[in-house]
Amino acid sequence: MKKFELIAPCHFGMEAVLKREIVDLGYDIVEVADGRVTFFGDEEALCRANIFLRTAERILIKVGSFHAENYEELFQGTRALPWEEYIPKDGKFWVAKAASVKSKLFSPSDIQAVMKKAMVERLKEKYRIDWFQEDGESFPVRVFLMKDNVTAALDSTGESLHKRGYRKLTAKAPIAENLAAALIMLTPWNRDRILVDPFCGSGTFPIEAAMMAAGMAPGMNREFTAEKWGHVIEKKLWYDALDEAGEQMDLSVKPDIQGYDIDDKMVSIARENARLAGVDKLIHFQRRDVADLSHPKKYGFLITNPPYGERLQDKEELPALYRLIGERYRALDSWSMYLITAYEKAEQDIGRKADKNRKIYNGMMKTYYYQFLGPKPPKAGKIAEKHG
Repeated sequence: MKKFELIAPCHFGMEAVLKREIVDLGYDIVEVADGRVTFFGDEEALCRANIFLRTAERILIKVGSFHAENYEELFQGTRALPWEEYIPKDGKFWVAKAASVKSKLFSPSDIQAVMKKAMVERLKEKYRIDWFQEDGESFPVRVFLMKDNVTAALDSTGESLHKRGYRKLTAKAPIAENLAAALIMLTPWNRDRILVDPFCGSGTFPIEAAMMAAGMAPGMNREFTAEKWGHVIEKKLWYDALDEAGEQMDLSVKPDIQGYDIDDKMVSIARENARLAGVDKLIHFQRRDVADLSHPKKYGFLITNPPYGERLQDKEELPALYRLIGERYRALDSWSMYLITAYEKAEQDIGRKADKNRKIYNGMMKTYYYQFLGPKPPKAGKIAEKHG
């Protein structure tokens, strides 16, 4: 099998979670950088990474890297890479995205144009043709420039991995599915513990948690660009990875996962999204105001993305809302609360300093993941002793 260097971009701040996922899949990490993790893997690894990774944004095949401080160096460096090993004579290829940090070359459109031209020159020479029809399969390229070092890679995924295929309907400010999964994975929650999202919107947190509880691979129900690259990856390897995903899934589990929202329409949307994800039987959604938040059980988890005042008129209501969140959380005996918000005075209004606080970029927005930790539940043996 071919050996690839695979690059998995992720949300800034989530690199450690993604690294753990990749190691758990059985692959060796090459490098962890801001917003991406690089690892070694073969064709099977590429299929499995696309289907199983919950927190990655896409899986890229590194074609090569080089140093470039001007466009001539960028052209020559790109031209020297072995594009013909991946892109066939009729392939449709383009530089889909260029990102530049602390580099002399910083114009995405110019970087894209120069690299495309260099790729054409290389392939013209290799295939001995003067014109490319580009009417075959798609080979999108992504490039990162960091301190004048250029990394060029082919995008095997296509639409971002956060698009699991279940979220046809969304809330006003939905959280990306892969970010929601990463935030849940930063908590000690497991399927034997209660999880409540009191601001569930279109249902992303409860749905991602239910998929984890059932061992459902996030990429089971979608397609990937590289599925059509038969000369690079055998079709059978995709089927093998899907078979493995099917074997790991257990929909007979009975987790206690609940999603509440004050808006009836959002509750209906969340239910429909859960149905499309195949986990509607594992989640209880209901219309409920956060003022009515309570639960008889102990040692549960609140994991949520409350409003943080994107619109001016909402900003005035935030102090009262966060005071209410704090009040209802204090009434939940021994629970833990994890909330992501861009609201700077969240701790002040909740009335308690978070035990942990993590800065996370949700798109271009700086947010904080506040972690209020409750006590650990007693071990089963100790409970038995108590009642013995």
